Amino acid sequence: MRRRDFITLLGGAAAAWPLATRAQQDTRLRRIGVLAGGTEDSTTRANLTALREGLAKLGWIDGRNLRIDLRVNLADPDRIRAHAVELISLRPM
Repeated sequence: MRRRDFITLLGGAAAAWPLATRAQQDTRLRRIGVLAGGTEDSTTRANLTALREGLAKLGWIDGRNLRIDLRVNLADPDRIRAHAVELISLRPM
């Protein structure tokens, strides 16, 4: 193999490397913890729907490659703390 052929082969492999890397899919399930104050009313549901739709536009689908853990009804400060600790223990990432 001539030197020029080798350099051409090496350059082509280097150019194709990012394409092969991009094609690999991350199969880990990502988690998002949502701590919503108040009650689970129509506003809270609308906000959660908007969050899910916005994430879906970016390729993050709840139940497929993403899990959204939602905690609401947080009028009591002790429950807020308990829910916050619980969400953190689920290790959202």
